[in-house]
Amino acid sequence: PEVLEQPYAYYRKLREEAPVYRDPHTDLVFVSSHERILEVLRQPERFSSHFGAGLGGGQRGNPELQEIMAEGYPAVDTMLTADPPEHGRFRGLVNKAFTPRRVRAMAEDMERIADALIDGFAGRGSFEAVADYAVLLPLTVIAKQLGVPTEDLPKFRRWTDGFVTQLSGLAGEEDGLEAARRIVEFQKYFAEKLEAARRHDREDIISTLVHARIEGERPLDVAESLSILQQLLVAGHETTASSIAEGLLLLVQHPEQLALVLEDRSRIPNCVEEVLRLATSTQNMWRVVVDDCELGGVELKARSFLMLRFGAGNRDESVFADPERFDVLRENASEQIAFGHGIHFCIGAMLARKEMQVAFERLFDRVTGLRVPANFEPRHKPHMLLRCLAELPLEFDC
Repeated sequence: PEVLEQPYAYYRKLREEAPVYRDPHTDLVFVSSHERILEVLRQPERFSSHFGAGLGGGQRGNPELQEIMAEGYPAVDTMLTADPPEHGRFRGLVNKAFTPRRVRAMAEDMERIADALIDGFAGRGSFEAVADYAVLLPLTVIAKQLGVPTEDLPKFRRWTDGFVTQLSGLAGEEDGLEAARRIVEFQKYFAEKLEAARRHDREDIISTLVHARIEGERPLDVAESLSILQQLLVAGHETTASSIAEGLLLLVQHPEQLALVLEDRSRIPNCVEEVLRLATSTQNMWRVVVDDCELGGVELKARSFLMLRFGAGNRDESVFADPERFDVLRENASEQIAFGHGIHFCIGAMLARKEMQVAFERLFDRVTGLRVPANFEPRHKPHMLLRCLAELPLEFDC
């Protein structure tokens, strides 16, 4: 638990002593240097993203779990857990939802959403930044892009929690079963939305998926569409919400850096890059070795699982000077790899950056004197891949 909460000393030791390290207890291979992580990401033919079958751990054989999942649709590999050429086919279907032009057109709506959220707590002098702000801003944005009613946001949050629990690798039996129930709820809800979109074409992502054709030949089936929607819903708000909350925490913990941002708002984009570097929400990601090979002097066997430690690579001393320091003026902050690299570079990276910028800009325009309560101790949800604050109470001057 202590290392999960504060992993950075461990990351530093890995980089210094074994940037490619085979854990003798699990046989997992940890890749923790910036250089080696990029080496893996640049070679999808050697290091596969087809790791979906390895998720879920020892619970896959649980009869109760199988019974729950049988009520829904089968898991299929589309974007995150697919390799070329299938990966490119699926990714191409949703690329146009996140073009620079479309993201720029969404900026005013993001600002309205942020202002409405701030209106809800502006007179209180305090708010819980995760639940009241960081989660709701990107969740509302992605719900609108999907074309689903915003009054269903509590359901989306509940279902996302289910997916995150399943992905954590640390869930107990009952938590795993509850996560499965939520995933099936998600599938049934969006299967109905997909069917409705077939009858009434609209300008949203769900309609795009329904009317898309893979290489001009066949439509996506329901399971494929649900896989894409699941990834957009989770990646479209969970990681961004975490980054917004972590950014606010870093800024209030470093008032001299907050002062620099308040003094010149043009520094916010670079501040966002530094937050992504120092508080990477996707701390780790999987790859699978295709054939026997070598990485950083370490022999790797085919079908071995690699854990790419993005959070470690983003604090690599060989790339970032004084890497543990939060510096909103850092000149090479954009060299961070929080969004990955190569063919699996996060499809929503531009959207996430814009949401973070808007979240900071609107909040700094509306409230002053941001601070954490004197007795607050940050705590993160236990997770093998993600790093998300459990809560962030903030106080401010009314």
